[in-house]
Amino acid sequence: MSTALPRDGEDGTDDPFGPIRELVTAREEHLNAPAARVRPDDVQEALSALRSEAGYDHLACVTAQEYEGRYESIYHLRSYDDPTRELSVVVPADGDEPVSESAAPVFRTADWHEREAYDLVGVEYDDHPDLRRILLPETWQGHPLSADYDRDRPQIVSLSENEPIEPGSSTAAGSDTMLLNIGPHHPATHGVLHLQVTLDGEDVVGVEPDIGYIHRCEEQMAQSGTYRHQIMPYPDRWDWGGGGLLNEWAYARVAEDLADIEVPEYAQVIRTMAAELSRVLSHMLAMGAYALDVIGDFTATFMYAIQERERVQDLLEDLTGQRLMFNYFRPGGVAWDLPEPREAFLRGVREYLDGLPRRIEEYHDLLTRNEILQIRTVDTGTLPPEVAKEYGTTGPVLRGSGVDYDLRRDDPYGYYDELDWDVVTEDGCDNYSRLLVRMREVEESAKIVEQCVDLLDGWPEGERTVQANVPRTIRPDDDAEVYRAVEAAKGELGIYIRADGTDEPARFKIRGPSFSNLQALPEMAEGESIPDLIASLGSLDTIMGEVDR
Repeated sequence: MSTALPRDGEDGTDDPFGPIRELVTAREEHLNAPAARVRPDDVQEALSALRSEAGYDHLACVTAQEYEGRYESIYHLRSYDDPTRELSVVVPADGDEPVSESAAPVFRTADWHEREAYDLVGVEYDDHPDLRRILLPETWQGHPLSADYDRDRPQIVSLSENEPIEPGSSTAAGSDTMLLNIGPHHPATHGVLHLQVTLDGEDVVGVEPDIGYIHRCEEQMAQSGTYRHQIMPYPDRWDWGGGGLLNEWAYARVAEDLADIEVPEYAQVIRTMAAELSRVLSHMLAMGAYALDVIGDFTATFMYAIQERERVQDLLEDLTGQRLMFNYFRPGGVAWDLPEPREAFLRGVREYLDGLPRRIEEYHDLLTRNEILQIRTVDTGTLPPEVAKEYGTTGPVLRGSGVDYDLRRDDPYGYYDELDWDVVTEDGCDNYSRLLVRMREVEESAKIVEQCVDLLDGWPEGERTVQANVPRTIRPDDDAEVYRAVEAAKGELGIYIRADGTDEPARFKIRGPSFSNLQALPEMAEGESIPDLIASLGSLDTIMGEVDR
């Protein structure tokens, strides 16, 4: 929704777009942040000024979409020091030839985000370092999210039409390097991820992550569902490693902003408890799988971690009725109250928490105090803080580089700001630090869950409201736009929605933390050895469901 520019003569002191006031062609009203349009050929100048002069150093997401007669790219900017300082830069492009200047020279994370926008929507970005498809094969015809896409066109091509391997990155005559394909079906790639690794002997001189093998159209399925009932089951499927409830919260938060729904305090406490149990699920799988990746430990550490997950899954199954795809959150609250007998459920959670410190010490004995694991992870996969920010990394990956950034504290939601807990950081910037962050975060999650259990235990029976009075049909205002994010297990999980006045979104964009985190892998792995590459990839704890979406 557009508004007029400030009047001539205003100094723009309190204007978030003050550094680029002369470049702004119109203002827009987004529910989460101010937004302004700039010309397609002013993108780099505008983003550079906002970054250097206004401190917007975190490009969280890039959303591309098509309107009638034009295209649009939205750059969702935040500050790592204060993520509540956010704004959006909107770049319209011609409907016949959608071309816009690339943001990649300003923010490295824009590389993959703009490639996805080009691949699926069809916007081309000038000055992009490597503008080509990222989710679909290079032989694909058309852009699936464009209005004129031919869904009936066959996409089968002959082998000869596929892009050949470039000489110099293969065993071609005259080359001193070798191309090694790792994955997509390999245990160490944590799902269907293909790595094209260029080797000079044992040294990694190039890594190209090849994604798109599990693209399941999650965004498009959400666009075909109603806000009130049909979208919520999908977020669990973006992270089947245990972060489902955290993903549900991301959608709940954005839907509640659109519909102006205030969640009851009691439901917020339940959400916070369930979300932190979900975080423990995710981190335990990450720790167990990492032991398998780095030291080949299946019989001890991996099985210990899976056993720990089972204890938590038993609790969440009692609460939600499911062990994997929970579907427990609802716009306005949660589906139902704690299971009966209530006292038995709370006692079970307390018993789990009472035994956790002793078991955490066992995991430290098996992992962090393991000399072999230390040799493999200390000073490998180095990701300096400024480089981590360049790629838009978040979660344990960013905090393992010493950057103190956590949306639970810095952009408070739920009941987090009422509880006593700490954000975990490690300044080693290596694979070992990222492992330590996850292990210490399990302890912080336990502190949060314990406080929630105490609150729920003493909550007056007559005030246990689990859901707000939500309209049967949610229809946000036409052209309402919002981007909201939560601190998921793997980092900042954001969702952008544009409404069109109906009960289904016109655009639904998912910002998966694993997408930006994975983009930083070449920075961590190049110059090291193949075993270091595997350790670095495992330290990212990627889940391909939120990479490919």
